[in-house]
Amino acid sequence: MANQTKTNAVRLLEKAKLSFETVPYEVDENDLAATHVAEQLGEDISQVFKTLVLHGDRSGYFVCVIPGDKEVDLKKAAKVAGAKKAEMIPMKDLLATTGYIRGGCSPIGMKKPFPTFFDESALNFDFIYVSAGIRGLQIKINPSDLIGFVKASVADLTTDN
Repeated sequence: MANQTKTNAVRLLEKAKLSFETVPYEVDENDLAATHVAEQLGEDISQVFKTLVLHGDRSGYFVCVIPGDKEVDLKKAAKVAGAKKAEMIPMKDLLATTGYIRGGCSPIGMKKPFPTFFDESALNFDFIYVSAGIRGLQIKINPSDLIGFVKASVADLTTDN
Protein backbone atom coordinates (compact mmCIF):
# COMPACT_ATOMS: atom_id res chain seq x y z
CA MET A 1 0.00 0.00 0.00
CA ALA A 2 2.99 2.26 -0.23
CA ASN A 3 2.20 5.64 -1.65
CA GLN A 4 -1.48 5.02 -2.14
CA THR A 5 -3.99 7.78 -1.80
CA LYS A 6 -5.97 7.47 1.39
CA THR A 7 -9.44 8.60 0.55
CA ASN A 8 -12.03 9.64 3.09
CA ALA A 9 -13.86 6.36 2.42
CA VAL A 10 -10.70 4.35 3.16
CA ARG A 11 -10.04 6.31 6.36
CA LEU A 12 -13.60 5.76 7.59
CA LEU A 13 -13.40 2.00 6.99
CA GLU A 14 -10.02 1.81 8.76
CA LYS A 15 -11.39 3.75 11.70
CA ALA A 16 -14.31 1.29 11.90
CA LYS A 17 -11.75 -1.56 11.79
CA LEU A 18 -13.56 -3.25 8.91
CA SER A 19 -11.77 -5.77 6.77
CA PHE A 20 -11.34 -4.55 3.17
CA GLU A 21 -8.77 -4.13 0.41
CA THR A 22 -8.13 -1.22 -1.90
CA VAL A 23 -7.66 -2.18 -5.51
CA PRO A 24 -6.24 0.33 -8.00
CA TYR A 25 -7.19 0.24 -11.66
CA GLU A 26 -6.32 2.13 -14.83
CA VAL A 27 -8.66 5.08 -15.42
CA ASP A 28 -9.94 5.82 -18.90
CA GLU A 29 -11.41 9.34 -18.85
CA ASN A 30 -13.50 8.43 -21.90
CA ASP A 31 -14.90 5.29 -20.33
CA LEU A 32 -15.92 5.72 -16.70
CA ALA A 33 -18.39 2.85 -16.90
CA ALA A 34 -18.38 0.13 -14.27
CA THR A 35 -17.96 -2.41 -17.07
CA HIS A 36 -14.56 -0.86 -17.85
CA VAL A 37 -13.61 -1.02 -14.18
CA ALA A 38 -14.64 -4.69 -14.00
CA GLU A 39 -12.52 -5.47 -17.09
CA GLN A 40 -9.54 -3.68 -15.53
CA LEU A 41 -9.96 -5.63 -12.30
CA GLY A 42 -10.60 -8.89 -14.13
CA GLU A 43 -13.74 -9.28 -12.03
CA ASP A 44 -17.32 -10.29 -12.66
CA ILE A 45 -19.30 -7.15 -13.50
CA SER A 46 -22.12 -8.30 -11.23
CA GLN A 47 -19.73 -7.80 -8.27
CA VAL A 48 -18.58 -4.33 -9.29
CA PHE A 49 -21.19 -1.93 -7.92
CA LYS A 50 -21.85 1.62 -9.01
CA THR A 51 -23.11 4.32 -6.69
CA LEU A 52 -25.95 6.42 -8.04
CA VAL A 53 -27.45 9.49 -6.42
CA LEU A 54 -31.13 10.14 -6.94
CA HIS A 55 -33.64 12.71 -5.82
CA GLY A 56 -37.14 11.73 -4.76
CA ASP A 57 -40.09 14.12 -4.82
CA ARG A 58 -40.86 13.37 -1.16
CA SER A 59 -37.64 11.90 0.12
CA GLY A 60 -34.97 14.31 -1.11
CA TYR A 61 -31.59 12.83 -2.01
CA PHE A 62 -30.89 9.14 -1.65
CA VAL A 63 -28.28 6.68 -2.86
CA CYS A 64 -28.65 3.43 -4.80
CA VAL A 65 -25.75 1.01 -5.10
CA ILE A 66 -26.32 -1.44 -7.94
CA PRO A 67 -24.37 -3.92 -10.10
CA GLY A 68 -22.30 -2.16 -12.74
CA ASP A 69 -24.06 -3.74 -15.69
CA LYS A 70 -27.60 -2.96 -14.48
CA GLU A 71 -29.89 0.04 -14.69
CA VAL A 72 -31.67 1.43 -11.66
CA ASP A 73 -35.45 1.03 -11.83
CA LEU A 74 -36.67 4.51 -10.89
CA LYS A 75 -40.08 3.24 -9.76
CA LYS A 76 -38.57 0.62 -7.44
CA ALA A 77 -36.00 3.13 -6.16
CA ALA A 78 -38.65 5.77 -5.45
CA LYS A 79 -40.76 3.22 -3.61
CA VAL A 80 -37.97 2.08 -1.26
CA ALA A 81 -37.03 5.71 -0.59
CA GLY A 82 -40.61 6.62 0.28
CA ALA A 83 -41.14 8.84 -2.75
CA LYS A 84 -43.77 8.84 -5.47
CA LYS A 85 -41.16 9.40 -8.16
CA ALA A 86 -37.41 9.74 -8.34
CA GLU A 87 -34.80 10.74 -10.87
CA MET A 88 -31.05 10.70 -11.16
CA ILE A 89 -29.54 14.00 -10.05
CA PRO A 90 -27.87 16.09 -12.78
CA MET A 91 -24.18 15.23 -13.12
CA LYS A 92 -23.27 18.88 -12.47
CA ASP A 93 -24.82 18.59 -8.98
CA LEU A 94 -22.95 15.43 -7.98
CA LEU A 95 -19.81 17.03 -6.50
CA ALA A 96 -21.72 19.71 -4.57
CA THR A 97 -24.19 17.16 -3.22
CA THR A 98 -21.86 14.27 -2.33
CA GLY A 99 -18.29 15.58 -2.40
CA TYR A 100 -17.52 13.05 -5.15
CA ILE A 101 -17.11 13.21 -8.92
CA ARG A 102 -18.55 10.91 -11.59
CA GLY A 103 -16.53 7.72 -11.76
CA GLY A 104 -15.40 8.20 -8.17
CA CYS A 105 -18.63 8.32 -6.21
CA SER A 106 -18.47 6.09 -3.13
CA PRO A 107 -21.37 5.08 -0.88
CA ILE A 108 -18.96 5.69 2.03
CA GLY A 109 -18.23 9.15 3.41
CA MET A 110 -20.44 11.45 1.38
CA LYS A 111 -20.72 15.05 2.59
CA LYS A 112 -23.96 14.20 4.36
CA PRO A 113 -25.42 10.81 5.24
CA PHE A 114 -28.16 10.07 2.72
CA PRO A 115 -30.58 7.14 2.89
CA THR A 116 -28.73 4.36 1.07
CA PHE A 117 -30.09 1.26 -0.64
CA PHE A 118 -28.08 -1.66 -1.99
CA ASP A 119 -29.42 -3.94 -4.66
CA GLU A 120 -30.25 -7.27 -3.02
CA SER A 121 -27.88 -9.09 -5.40
CA ALA A 122 -24.94 -7.72 -3.34
CA LEU A 123 -25.71 -10.36 -0.72
CA ASN A 124 -25.04 -13.15 -3.25
CA PHE A 125 -21.30 -12.52 -2.99
CA ASP A 126 -18.54 -12.91 -0.40
CA PHE A 127 -17.20 -9.56 -1.53
CA ILE A 128 -18.14 -6.70 -3.83
CA TYR A 129 -16.30 -3.71 -5.21
CA VAL A 130 -17.36 -0.09 -4.72
CA SER A 131 -15.55 3.13 -5.51
CA ALA A 132 -13.04 4.30 -2.91
CA GLY A 133 -14.06 7.89 -3.64
CA ILE A 134 -11.66 8.69 -6.48
CA ARG A 135 -11.30 7.45 -10.02
CA GLY A 136 -8.78 4.64 -10.21
CA LEU A 137 -9.37 3.05 -6.81
CA GLN A 138 -11.93 0.48 -5.73
CA ILE A 139 -12.70 -0.99 -2.32
CA LYS A 140 -13.12 -4.76 -2.12
CA ILE A 141 -15.31 -5.54 0.88
CA ASN A 142 -17.85 -7.96 2.31
CA PRO A 143 -21.28 -6.62 1.29
CA SER A 144 -22.89 -7.27 4.68
CA ASP A 145 -20.09 -5.37 6.45
CA LEU A 146 -20.46 -2.45 4.05
CA ILE A 147 -24.26 -2.38 4.19
CA GLY A 148 -24.13 -2.36 7.99
CA PHE A 149 -21.44 0.31 8.06
CA VAL A 150 -23.33 2.77 5.86
CA LYS A 151 -26.63 1.83 7.56
CA ALA A 152 -28.13 0.88 4.23
CA SER A 153 -31.22 -1.12 3.40
CA VAL A 154 -31.34 -3.90 0.83
CA ALA A 155 -33.97 -4.00 -1.91
CA ASP A 156 -34.63 -5.01 -5.48
CA LEU A 157 -33.51 -1.86 -7.32
CA THR A 158 -32.76 -2.84 -10.88
CA THR A 159 -34.79 -3.12 -14.04
CA ASP A 160 -35.72 -6.63 -15.07
CA ASN A 161 -33.83 -6.87 -18.33
